[in-house]
Amino acid sequence: MAAAQKWGIANIYASYNNIMITLTDVTGAETLAKVTGGMVVKQAKDESSPYAAQRAAEKIAEVAGEKEIVGVHVRVRAPGGNKSTSPGPGAQAAIRALARAGLKIGRIEDVTPVPHDGTKKKGGRRGRRV
Repeated sequence: MAAAQKWGIANIYASYNNIMITLTDVTGAETLAKVTGGMVVKQAKDESSPYAAQRAAEKIAEVAGEKEIVGVHVRVRAPGGNKSTSPGPGAQAAIRALARAGLKIGRIEDVTPVPHDGTKKKGGRRGRRV
C-alpha cells in the first residue's frame, strides 16, 4: 500500500494593492511558507499584478516540493468587510501557477469575510468623487 499523500492549504489574499500567499499544513495551524507580491517584484505598482502572483505561487510550489506536499486546497480571500468583496487581479493567476507547477488542486474555496452590517464604508455620503 502506498504512503499517504501529504496535502496543504494555500491561503491566497488578493487585494488591488498586494497579493499574499501562505502555505500551511492541513490543520492551518503551522505556516510552512509565506510570499507576498513585494517580495518578488521591484515596483510597488506591480505588487498586485498577475505576474507577481505567478512568481509568488512558483516560490510557494518550490517550498511545497521540499516539504513533500503533493496537493493543496486553495482558500481565496478578498479584503472583504466594508471594503472590496472581489479578489484582485492576481488571484486567478496564482491558482493557475500552482497547478502549472505540478501541485494537485483540491478544493477552491472563497473565504472573504462578509459583514453582518458592521461599519460604514469610507468615501462619505456621495461616494468617492473622481
